[in-house]
Amino acid sequence: MPVRTRRVYDPPGKEDGKRYLIDRLWPRGIAKSAAQVDEWLKDLAPSDELRKWYGHEVEKYPEFRRRYREELRSRSEVLSRLREEARHRTITLLFGAKDVEHCNATVLKELLTD
Repeated sequence: MPVRTRRVYDPPGKEDGKRYLIDRLWPRGIAKSAAQVDEWLKDLAPSDELRKWYGHEVEKYPEFRRRYREELRSRSEVLSRLREEARHRTITLLFGAKDVEHCNATVLKELLTD
């Protein structure tokens, strides 16, 4: 089954399966009921330090990707659970960033589908 990514601000889709928010902070301007999040996995979000350092500056993305993958090594239990779930059903990783290509969801999806 696929692992999908979607901005939390986009309307939920029928093909989303189980929806996981993977940001440390709740996205601005969206009610929890409107987001239709099944589970908020704050622990899979980049650390505050890494998030602030990156600041969504595209030229820093390769280093952000490397550092974030390093941080995720200590979260293997949650990653294993998501990998197992993705084998049986579609899961969608939700995020608030505007740049859908250079965000934590892209890195996490890579890790889950490797």
